[in-house]
Amino acid sequence: LRMFQDLRDSNSSNFQVSEFILMGFPGIHVWQHWLSLPLALLYLLALSVNILILTVINKEAALHQPMYYFLGILAVVDMGLATTIMPKILAILWFNAKTISLPECFAQMYAIHCFVTMESGIFVCMAIDRYVAICQPLRYLSIITECFVIKATVFMTLRNSLCPISVPVLAAQRHYCFQNHIEHCLCSNLGVTSLSCDDRKINSINQLLLAWTLMGSDLGLIILSYALIFHSVLKMNSVEAASKALSTCTSHLILILFFYTVIVVISITHSAGMTVPVIPVLLNVLHNVIPPALNPMVYALKNKELRKGLYKVLRLD
Repeated sequence: LRMFQDLRDSNSSNFQVSEFILMGFPGIHVWQHWLSLPLALLYLLALSVNILILTVINKEAALHQPMYYFLGILAVVDMGLATTIMPKILAILWFNAKTISLPECFAQMYAIHCFVTMESGIFVCMAIDRYVAICQPLRYLSIITECFVIKATVFMTLRNSLCPISVPVLAAQRHYCFQNHIEHCLCSNLGVTSLSCDDRKINSINQLLLAWTLMGSDLGLIILSYALIFHSVLKMNSVEAASKALSTCTSHLILILFFYTVIVVISITHSAGMTVPVIPVLLNVLHNVIPPALNPMVYALKNKELRKGLYKVLRLD
């Protein structure tokens, strides 16, 4: 926050507005408060299931393996992502607390980019884990070690905390003259910079470059990992062995498909300039709260070891 405040102060002559007003969901302002209940329940679900997953992984010695460590890191990232946006959205819907200072807005913009790219990075680590487990099973224990988990996590954290800094920094350098009403529930880069009086081409180019270099490279690595996995599985003589190998990937694939499909849909709906503007805004919000609630449940349903650990912690066995 201090960094963005300094940026703002250094540019004070260019800032005619002192705060932004988050209007919420465009076109449904009159009854948007009714959305607060499902959104609040989704947020509570996301927090509770992720805390439960972290507790199970911590308590069960059998789950002290790289695959579950990555799942634990994903749980922390998911809670961070949901907490970055949901308290403010609920404050808007419940208490009409629509104002947000410029530094707070830029800080939220930065946090959203950090957590979304971090989630994408963790999916890459999980894909590499599955690739080594299926394609190089004899070398798995020597490649995917606790040291590998730490190094991969540190790299992803540094990459995804340093690269998105350009987004709020460039947004803070725009001149906001008169308009300060954002037709959104959160401070999205394009939503905020569209209010600026000057040329925002550099912001759009930077957003596009980040999307292609971070998310694009992540998706490319995931596709490559799974192409190699499917190639390896197709060469297996036993149908049972192939089925068992693929079953360890299904939960991961479901999460990846949902995560990236929604990102593509959001991009298309934003660029298409939809006649129903509430749709891309609602999709954007749901994309930041549904995966945190969905991820642990998909893994718990599809993973036998995690399910057993869950039953133990909940005393259901």
